Amino acid sequence: MWDGVLPDVTLLVEWPEGAEAPTDYWLSNLPADTPHAELVRPAKIRWRIEHDYRELKHGLGLDHFEGRSWAGWHHHVTLVTAARAFLTEQRLAPKADTADSPSTRSSTPSRTC
Repeated sequence: MWDGVLPDVTLLVEWPEGAEAPTDYWLSNLPADTPHAELVRPAKIRWRIEHDYRELKHGLGLDHFEGRSWAGWHHHVTLVTAARAFLTEQRLAPKADTADSPSTRSSTPSRTC
């Protein structure tokens, strides 16, 4: 049951140095003694989440499902998520040093008759 009293919140304002006005605002219901870094992290993580969602939709086809069953949708989302995990792993993997390791591909195209 609501008693009509609003909870205390903290206003977090992003105002870059040299800007004429603030660029963003957030309200937080974390305790008043929460360190600034802990207030900023969840506020700024939203950008990362939106970026990842946009990549899932446009880059990996999350929004291309046209089926009618929950199982089909679940399989589609699972495969898109697995593809995203694979691509992230590939992006974060250390790159092989090309100077020390010989190439497995020939520099000239092979001919088959």
